[in-house]
Amino acid sequence: MTESVDSPDLLEDDPIEVRRAKRLALIAAGEEPYARRFDVDAYAADIEREFAELADGESTERIVHMAGRIMAIRDQGKIAFLVLHDATGDIQIFARINILGEEAYAQMKSLDVGDWIGVTGTVLRTRRGQLSVAPEAVQLLSKSLRPLPEKFHGLSDKETRYRQRYVDLVMNPEVRETFMKRFKILSAIRRYAEGKGFLEVETPMLHPIPGGATARPFTTHHNALDREFYLRVAPELYLKRLLVGGFERVFEINRSFRNEGMDPRHNPEFTMMEAYQAYTDIDGMMEFVQGIVAAAAEVACGTTDIIYQGQEIHLGGTWARRTMIDLTSEAAGEDVSFDRSLEELRVLCGKYHVPFEAAWGKGKLITELYEHLVEGTIVQPTFVCEHPIETSPLAKKKLGDDNVTDRFELIIGGREYANAFSELNDPVDQEERFAAQIAAKDAGDDEAMGYDEDYIRALEYGMPPAGGMGIGIDRLVMLLCDAPSIRDVLLFPHMRDES
Repeated sequence: MTESVDSPDLLEDDPIEVRRAKRLALIAAGEEPYARRFDVDAYAADIEREFAELADGESTERIVHMAGRIMAIRDQGKIAFLVLHDATGDIQIFARINILGEEAYAQMKSLDVGDWIGVTGTVLRTRRGQLSVAPEAVQLLSKSLRPLPEKFHGLSDKETRYRQRYVDLVMNPEVRETFMKRFKILSAIRRYAEGKGFLEVETPMLHPIPGGATARPFTTHHNALDREFYLRVAPELYLKRLLVGGFERVFEINRSFRNEGMDPRHNPEFTMMEAYQAYTDIDGMMEFVQGIVAAAAEVACGTTDIIYQGQEIHLGGTWARRTMIDLTSEAAGEDVSFDRSLEELRVLCGKYHVPFEAAWGKGKLITELYEHLVEGTIVQPTFVCEHPIETSPLAKKKLGDDNVTDRFELIIGGREYANAFSELNDPVDQEERFAAQIAAKDAGDDEAMGYDEDYIRALEYGMPPAGGMGIGIDRLVMLLCDAPSIRDVLLFPHMRDES
């Protein structure tokens, strides 16, 4: 490992070539630059806790075996200081030639920032007060051929950070913390649902018919069956089949796919949770959704009072319940309801520069006006209820009003976080809704659902009254981590090709 890496052909100003030469020198010397195993029994954070009271200049006889990436090297001749970064944090490696021996010390000094090493040594605190490990042996575990960047942050590097998340996680501790929070949020959601008696289930990701949501699907071809399939846009119709089969409370934390645009709130591949409960309704789903959000906030933030992008948001207490028509009428300063004619609603859309299509009915026009005038203005958690039947093909009609449904969307900070309703379980009504979706698709709406005959057959066997909900996990993580973009909470967001 001490062989010279100098060569007349070596471009000394090319750090990658220098490291490649070191790798070859190791192999030529019979060394293995990529080890097979190192048994770890201690981590930086654990050592910090265990030896927090160790006095300056005091040594211990505690031998530890640690592993991690070298983040810094400072050579002072017969002693050297390394910063070792492991899964829990950083710790100083205080290496001395008289402890390691000349050959091992020389080998250690040839290491580079970015290399993965295993360290066996004793815990001490230097006279300057730095808790450290004094190595008796240092083993190269993985040779890094590409140097870590000196700086890997700032808005100008956003694209690079998203593409090279593996480097982003190394260089920016706050990014790692965001994803640790994400994993804790998912765990808290599971615990909450299971605590309420829900079973976690799995349903297909390849669907013969796009359904469960109005969205443009991804299409793929199944060679063995010689037919088209669709990546799921939502698991809803399969989960409700389980209610037909006798499961009373089910949920799935699922990956879904929608072949639509990308922006700070949308990624074509995303995570959501859907849950269905027999014998309850929209009110039961409101309680369930609020419980999930509160549980996630407590584990991620330690409180239900948070700040998102400078706005104070209170996730505790009683959340407001408003109807879409009331909110939209207030914003427009006039009645925006089904009492208006189709032409009057079109005129209103024109007045507020809301694009619309000739095939849209009153319900779709009212929904577009609401989204344009109202949704972005709602800051505190609000259940926006009574969505038009035209835009809610899977929800029960509101009792006494055939124009709207028992459905809500949860809006926080101007964004939708959850969608829920009293589930439609009348097979004849559902059949008519599917037919309307097909008509919309034929009229040019490529987000309309398909006609799922098997789902109608399932409903004909009888599905109990039920409530169902879906909540966007990525958006919830954004909210609780104060992240402005969905890419900040996805480990590997979809990107355009590098040019």
